[in-house]
Amino acid sequence: MSFESEKQFNDFQHFARGIRRSGEFSIRESALLEQCGTAMMELHNGTRQPADDTEKTFLEQLHGEGVITDPYAKVFKKYLTVIRPRHLHRLCSVGDDEMGGGTDFSGSSSSDESAID
Repeated sequence: MSFESEKQFNDFQHFARGIRRSGEFSIRESALLEQCGTAMMELHNGTRQPADDTEKTFLEQLHGEGVITDPYAKVFKKYLTVIRPRHLHRLCSVGDDEMGGGTDFSGSSSSDESAID
């Protein structure tokens, strides 16, 4: 049988309350991840060799650039996408000197202030 594993897959680092309660996966997807996720992770990391054609297809579609048709590869690719770090884009300026604002707030007098007198 494909994706055999003795232990249930849990990722408490990314899903503190469990994969099933995360809201990221459907009931079927979370059940498939909990049942076969340990074997999928081992295949993905390379610590386990594929045992049959289903596992070979999983690896080919997971690491390939084509369309994923294998249900195991779809679920695991979605899992990898969900746990990937998110990049934040902020719309504020930092205020570094690199910006070249040209304003001098050091309190020194300039020639413009003496011209006002």
